[in-house]
Amino acid sequence: MTLIEGQQVKLAADLRVTGAVTVAGDSPTEAGAIAGYLSLAAGTEGTVERVNEDQPQSQEVREYVRLKSLLDDFGHQMPPGSRKQLEEQVGSLEPAWTAYQEQKLRVTVRVRFDNGFVLDDAREDVFTSA
Repeated sequence: MTLIEGQQVKLAADLRVTGAVTVAGDSPTEAGAIAGYLSLAAGTEGTVERVNEDQPQSQEVREYVRLKSLLDDFGHQMPPGSRKQLEEQVGSLEPAWTAYQEQKLRVTVRVRFDNGFVLDDAREDVFTSA
């Protein structure tokens, strides 16, 4: 199921939230001590505030995107030798690009529950439509 901002959702399973505790607005690198854990029951309802579609990119994928863009935009203006070298570089990075495109897209959401709690970076598959 694809979630959208503003959609009413509920938890599909019980969750146990653990991790470092920080005061809102503080730097995440200055995490405080763990304060135990928080359990959220299946069926707890809330509203989707944000949807993040993240797919981690390797250095090779970022380089492929950069070089492919350069080739597409300026390849026709390049000297033949430079263009051939750039085409070879793009070609050598194509397997990494193909593998990246075949990966499943990772979608996380930020949900504000009706009880006031906010859960951020949660996988979308732990929610169902309310």
